[in-house]
Amino acid sequence: MTQVRRATPGDAGVLARLLWDFNTEFGAETDDVDVLASRFARLLDLDAAYAVLAEDGDDATAFALVTLRPAIWFDGPVATLDELYVVPHLRDRGTGTQVLDLCRRLARETGAPEMHINVDEVDADTRRFYERHGFTNVESEADGRMLCYVGSTA
Repeated sequence: MTQVRRATPGDAGVLARLLWDFNTEFGAETDDVDVLASRFARLLDLDAAYAVLAEDGDDATAFALVTLRPAIWFDGPVATLDELYVVPHLRDRGTGTQVLDLCRRLARETGAPEMHINVDEVDADTRRFYERHGFTNVESEADGRMLCYVGSTA
């Protein structure tokens, strides 16, 4: 039976392995697991981030990472779901929903009225998952697509 809980800094190595698996599954560039583990440990010591971990017995089956940032538009922070991953052979069994539900509950507890998620346009399955859970794309006919720009700080 799957148990979903808030992760602790002690879970950093498990979270790092899941993130590495996620990135390599989709051919994305990724750092080594030890580098990711160090970053997870640092992030999970902050008030501005939390992770959720799903486990089935001794097996880690899914995780999510949420960061919080101050916002001028609300009294509370804006939550950003940075990552959500379910191991491939356990997809479509409700684990992702359990992880997302806990992420949202924890966000509400911090006072965050919104959760933002960036999804690749071509990732139809992921878009359907979030839409099924009440998330909407902010793109409108009049305004066009909202784009996310990334640049170096150097």
